[in-house]
Amino acid sequence: MHTVHNSFNLFMPIAIGSDHAGFDYKEELLHYLQAEGFHVKDFGTASRDSVDYPDFAHAVANAVATGECSMGILFCGSANGVAITANKHQEIRAAICWNVPIAQLAREHNNANVICIPARYVSVDLSKQMIDKFIETNFQGGRHSVRVDKIACV
Repeated sequence: MHTVHNSFNLFMPIAIGSDHAGFDYKEELLHYLQAEGFHVKDFGTASRDSVDYPDFAHAVANAVATGECSMGILFCGSANGVAITANKHQEIRAAICWNVPIAQLAREHNNANVICIPARYVSVDLSKQMIDKFIETNFQGGRHSVRVDKIACV
């Protein structure tokens, strides 16, 4: 993990959650982040038993939207279900990421505050790299702020 200087308040917990397809990744990344010194709040699931991904995506999104957590990490098989669910929250910008440059651009250009990772299509090691990049990358602002300000439906 690199030194972090960005818009996330890393003194606050990081929210993490998954469905059954992402459970093993969630567990691995939870322990990885804790070993790196981050406080991580686990919103489930607690096993590989079949569950409904919206239950966990809403919990993570709510924690980020209310300011309880600084950012969110979600895993499911494709990342589509958790991203669609999280993005229903006005304050959330959840990005599906499948490589490190996409994770970086999600932060730089879209000010994403939740990273969604497809556990069935990327490795645990790549997930770690994407999360590291997501955490350490700043939103560029400028012309991107104008665009991000147009996302919410108010």
